[in-house]
Amino acid sequence: MDWITIIGLILLGTFLIIAEVIFVPGTTIVGILGFIFSIYGIYLGYDYYGASTGTIILLVALIINVVVLVIAFKGKSWERFSLKGSVAGKHNDNFKFDVKIGDKGTTISSLKPVGKAMFDEQEIEVRSNGGFVAENVEIEVLRIESSKIFVQPVKN
Repeated sequence: MDWITIIGLILLGTFLIIAEVIFVPGTTIVGILGFIFSIYGIYLGYDYYGASTGTIILLVALIINVVVLVIAFKGKSWERFSLKGSVAGKHNDNFKFDVKIGDKGTTISSLKPVGKAMFDEQEIEVRSNGGFVAENVEIEVLRIESSKIFVQPVKN
């Protein structure tokens, strides 16, 4: 029963470390748990069987972890889970709009801070100047940076 516990903890730790590296990078909690399980398994080896057997368990655990990590990266099994494409489109790209600074329009959706507005029968994606703007509010163009149109509500 002692060997099953030790081997189980070390293998669970190894699996969690691999899962951290390949499947859930950046969370660190899974990797920390894997490290803790592996260390506890090694500790139990020292506790149950003494220093010489504990050292052998430590070396075997290190070799297993290194070999499994190398196989995981060389086998490129993680590439099945990686993003292969990219999103290259942008809002208002290749869209000709005749909006100039000072033009007035009406929001057709709420701006939180991005939404849609109507300018001379043209539906265009716009950004508020920082806050929420409700639907059907008259707006004015403040500035245009590349294809981003910044607006603010018209003050009556």
